[in-house]
Amino acid sequence: MEPRQRFRRLVPGVATLLVATALFFGVNAAAARPSGSDVAGDYKFQEMPIAMPAGYNDQKMNTVRKVNPAYWKIRTWVSSVGASVAMNDLTGHGISDSLCIVDTRTNDVVVTYAPTARAQDRFTPFVLNAAPVPVDDTMAPTNCTPGDYNGDGRMDILVSYWGRTPILFLAKASATTVSNAAYVPQELVPAASPDGKYHGPRWNTDAIYVGDLDGDGHPDVVVGNYFPDSDVLDTHGLKNVVMNDSLSSAKNAGGDHVLRFVKSTTGDKPTAAYVEDSKAINFQIATGWTLAVSGADLTGDGLPELYVANDFGHDHLLYNQSTPGKIRLTEATGTRSATTPKSFVLGKGSFKGMGVDFGDLNHNGNFDLMVSNIDEPWGLVESNFLFVNKAKDEADMKRQLADGKAPFEQKAQQYGVAWTGWCWDVKFGDFLNSGNLDIIQTDGFVKGKIDRWPWLQEMAMTNDDLLSNPAMWPNVGPGDDVAGDNQLAFYAATKDNKFANISKSLGLAVPTPTRAIATADTTGTGALDFAVARQWGPPVFYANKAKQGDYLNLKLYRPSADMAVAGKGLAGMGSPAYDATVTVTNKEGTQVSRLDGGGGHGGYRSFDVQFGLGMYMGTSNVKIQWRDASGTEHTQTLNLATGQHSIELTDHAQVMDHGDQKMEMTS
Repeated sequence: MEPRQRFRRLVPGVATLLVATALFFGVNAAAARPSGSDVAGDYKFQEMPIAMPAGYNDQKMNTVRKVNPAYWKIRTWVSSVGASVAMNDLTGHGISDSLCIVDTRTNDVVVTYAPTARAQDRFTPFVLNAAPVPVDDTMAPTNCTPGDYNGDGRMDILVSYWGRTPILFLAKASATTVSNAAYVPQELVPAASPDGKYHGPRWNTDAIYVGDLDGDGHPDVVVGNYFPDSDVLDTHGLKNVVMNDSLSSAKNAGGDHVLRFVKSTTGDKPTAAYVEDSKAINFQIATGWTLAVSGADLTGDGLPELYVANDFGHDHLLYNQSTPGKIRLTEATGTRSATTPKSFVLGKGSFKGMGVDFGDLNHNGNFDLMVSNIDEPWGLVESNFLFVNKAKDEADMKRQLADGKAPFEQKAQQYGVAWTGWCWDVKFGDFLNSGNLDIIQTDGFVKGKIDRWPWLQEMAMTNDDLLSNPAMWPNVGPGDDVAGDNQLAFYAATKDNKFANISKSLGLAVPTPTRAIATADTTGTGALDFAVARQWGPPVFYANKAKQGDYLNLKLYRPSADMAVAGKGLAGMGSPAYDATVTVTNKEGTQVSRLDGGGGHGGYRSFDVQFGLGMYMGTSNVKIQWRDASGTEHTQTLNLATGQHSIELTDHAQVMDHGDQKMEMTS
């Protein structure tokens, strides 16, 4: 036999050996993570009980959903999402110490207070009631998103569902305490109900994003749907349900709907009107199985860009080219070098996008972003994404995005956050006020006693043509387990500029699937607390007891449409300045953050914009970029001392702190 022929015969074997070797080292690299032993002692969290409505914990707690008969064999899979948690200032008293929880065990939306809340911020916990808006047992809540949707300075609540379109709960002008009677429920998407029953579209929502997309000074809403419009939870429903038509490029889902604010009224019969902008996102990229959406202004023009995280297919970074009254979002994708794996190119990946958040990781005044994927060692070894911003500045970012290019480089492995488990919501936050961001990530799929990873891996080898039929999927029912022992991850920055998961050292590593994270300074002391929503488990609150560095906490608001009662009843000092961006510069460096109106997978942080300053106790230059209530862009720099500041944003930024602090306006 000629040497050339012998070489050809050896090629398949050599290729197989190389792949096996790569997988071996890839899986083992997942275990080669920084220990974090040098930093774990700096953190301390205390688990505290959450007050629930009277008798709530005495009722039957479910562990699986009732589903369409076509989904019966995979009912536990279909039951794997829906838990949500948010922290915000529902009382209007100036501190974000209220909680809104979606509990999958009861299909209830619970409104309560944080365990650390002041006496004046406590109220009787209750289950939010949508009546007379129709909700029945073919529907289940999936997100609870506080916000001021009619601009009156009072915090409302937006609830999304499987089985129907979202419902807005608008706060009444006369309400003096947080209760069911304080809210007027209304449809976010108008739907007639002549017989008291729901006849609108059967949306199955897993993600909500709230932000001023068109720059008109009012919040718009992006609704990210998972299953296509169908009777997912109707036990007598039509057999109109499907699964994804691909594991890597599915486009047969409910996708993304962009709802633009139109008008609103205040008073005891408040209203907020939204219309769907069907041309906001190209249809070809708006039909994914969306699990998370987040946004930040990457270009400095006062308009947030969006990142849409999709299961079973490509994620999308959307460049915002909107004008007031017209929302337009176009896709930008990363570029691939000779050493870049295809799935590491932003917008081209085949991984399972589950959660996303923006943050300034490198103290350079530019937003980076982290994306949760499935990266279970010896299960499904993908990788989380940590996309590092490589643009020179905002102007360079704008030029590249306009050209369809996304200047980000995937660095999760280099930073030590590539492999966690079966991941969901992810949130940045500085829990020591050290100036370094930490990362919290929820994990776990379905908990049981029988390991079904072999079945799942077998399904992964199935022909895509078979996947959309639920009958072709392996059984995933009660008692089955897939990544059920995954634990909440807490990544802290180490001395070598990487991250280490110190969850076990902090007592946070409970082997129960978790879904969503909310963060807030619930005590007004600058220390970030956090709450976690568990799937088929009770929610949990962690009070931050660690020693803190100095900080800046900014409450940014515009004058509300009902200024005559500002600070009275449930009204705060104004309406949150959605998507305002803040850049803080002092001799220690530069940081950027934004007022996050709500985004991610089921978890919603407070509206405070906070920066850790470490040991720095001097003043900082604070550049604020915002749009006023008419949509006009403004930029102003203030010189602020450490601590908390309330700032009213009109055509200029005015510090409204009490006391005799003098705030110097520098530009």
